[in-house]
Amino acid sequence: MPVHARLPLWEDKSPAQKLETLRQHLLDLYGYQFSEARTKVLAQLAAHAPADEKEALDVQRIKTLVAAHPNIFSMNCEVGHITASAAVIEPRSRRTLLHYHKRLGRWLQVGGHAEYETDFARVALREAREETGLPDLIHFPSSAAPVPIDYDIHTIPQSIDRPEHLHLDFRYVLMTRQPDALAPAQGESARFRWLSCADALDMGEAIDDSLRRLLRKAFAYLPSEQADQ
Repeated sequence: MPVHARLPLWEDKSPAQKLETLRQHLLDLYGYQFSEARTKVLAQLAAHAPADEKEALDVQRIKTLVAAHPNIFSMNCEVGHITASAAVIEPRSRRTLLHYHKRLGRWLQVGGHAEYETDFARVALREAREETGLPDLIHFPSSAAPVPIDYDIHTIPQSIDRPEHLHLDFRYVLMTRQPDALAPAQGESARFRWLSCADALDMGEAIDDSLRRLLRKAFAYLPSEQADQ
């Protein structure tokens, strides 16, 4: 909620007070700009049924962070920001696509950052298309009104110019029927693997438990005669 103007007046404020006033004004603007998006996200989170204790804790923490930080949709939020990713599956061969993240040193689903966007289903689809080049990717099992099937919070280590921060990852399922059309865009990682669900789950420390959870959920959408055992 916007804060009423307060004494001392601007010309009488100390440098620290001026910075704090500007910070509050900026948060007011973010709060106004993203009010509808934050309400939508909180409703999605409230309707979500977590699969395990870790996801339940992450969902609750995301709710708290969304409520506390009006700029949580922006990468300038120091505590962290929302990202969008997706498990890509090919139903006929019963495989999923993973790519190797060099900096984090593990195999991951595709995904990335929002670019001043609040439609995270669209972000997940765009990032997947850019990273894989797959031309026919669509949300699955429904492309009409896709919602995240999984939520995860993970810590991104400090880099040269960025502090340690959180990724609040909203995770979807995408489907392709053209796995051989894989053609990553220039500058994207070219290290990919198509794996059966069973083989992916058996990768040990090369993938984390939250990815295993996402893959189990994704393959559960396939008809029983197609799903991995």
